[in-house]
Amino acid sequence: MHVPPCHVTHLVYRLATGGMENVVVQLIRHLPRTSFRHTVIALCDIDPEFARRLDGTAVELIALNKPPGQPYALYPTVYRLLRHLRPDVLHSCNLAALEFVPVAALAQVPLRVHVEHGLDLLEINGKAARYRLLRRLYRPFVNQYVAVSVDQARQCAQLGAAAERVHLIPNGVDTRVFRPRTSGDPLPVGFPFQREQHWVIGTVGRQADIKNPLLLVDAFVQLAHSGAPGSERLRLAMVGDGPLHREIAQRLHNAGLSDRAWLPGARSDIADILRAFDCFVLPSLSEATSCALQEAMATGLAIVATDVGGNADVLDQGRCGSLVPSGDVTALATELQRLSQSGQPNAQAQEALTSVQRRYSLETVIQRYGDLFLNAPAHAPRDAWAQQPAPPQDSLH
Repeated sequence: MHVPPCHVTHLVYRLATGGMENVVVQLIRHLPRTSFRHTVIALCDIDPEFARRLDGTAVELIALNKPPGQPYALYPTVYRLLRHLRPDVLHSCNLAALEFVPVAALAQVPLRVHVEHGLDLLEINGKAARYRLLRRLYRPFVNQYVAVSVDQARQCAQLGAAAERVHLIPNGVDTRVFRPRTSGDPLPVGFPFQREQHWVIGTVGRQADIKNPLLLVDAFVQLAHSGAPGSERLRLAMVGDGPLHREIAQRLHNAGLSDRAWLPGARSDIADILRAFDCFVLPSLSEATSCALQEAMATGLAIVATDVGGNADVLDQGRCGSLVPSGDVTALATELQRLSQSGQPNAQAQEALTSVQRRYSLETVIQRYGDLFLNAPAHAPRDAWAQQPAPPQDSLH
């Protein structure tokens, strides 16, 4: 008997540049098209530039243009939409989407899979108890949880989710796209620094409070003004956009370092840009499993990350990169100085490259999500879907 493709509806707050959104793109592009079809519902908006990553996938994109404030007015709209789409699976991402899982249950979506990719800034700044309560209230409507880090799995257990309903599936990285630099690799378009002459400290990510990019700015300013040996050759590259972009530029200008920094905004050539860095920094206040961190590991870079959330697990407790306290400007500057002066191949970087190939294979991650989605009542069991031809492994950036 012919079974139609499993219809997965991905529910996100907005579809734009970000690690969680990148995972959605990976799933849509790499789950076999003979076994899956996809719809993306963005509660707010869809960034046209980011949406181009889904060209050629036949995915349906729906933006609901949610106004600021509580989402209750959208409940009837989402209910009618889900009744119309009749998905086999609702894949809800983060707390904003979790609020609509009871609506999906009412709309009789057979399988509701929820994944948390990280904490909201408000949870760090005093509203954790309220948000834990909300997650507990929504728990009966979630069939299966995906935890992208050990820390996230622990949080699911604390909410009372049964162990058999929690699946530890870290984000994956395509190591054919993200790879170490070779001598023949050109510099990215517009990249202003020179190999050998400069030592480039770089980061990639949303320039928002939760990512704490100003920590890196302040550490770079401190280091550049320190007069330490080699400090004159240090350069800073911060790729991404967001509400702090202007403040980052202003702080560098005030320090007289604008000519030693590159702030290109959001870019689509992230793999090429990472290969132009000498060191990658993740200064976040909170992370689960950072896609950018995994991509830096696959590129073979020296890495410094704040010791928050899942970063220590991804970096294997410091074997694959350096961990510094969150918010400690001096500790970050000191570690960057040490790395820039080492003059030796970075043993942690080699360990990171080996680790990411072993632990975070994109193929394994995609198969595990596919197996989970095919537990939808209308589609279980399904014979060896993973053996069917997958689409080309395009760059996701």
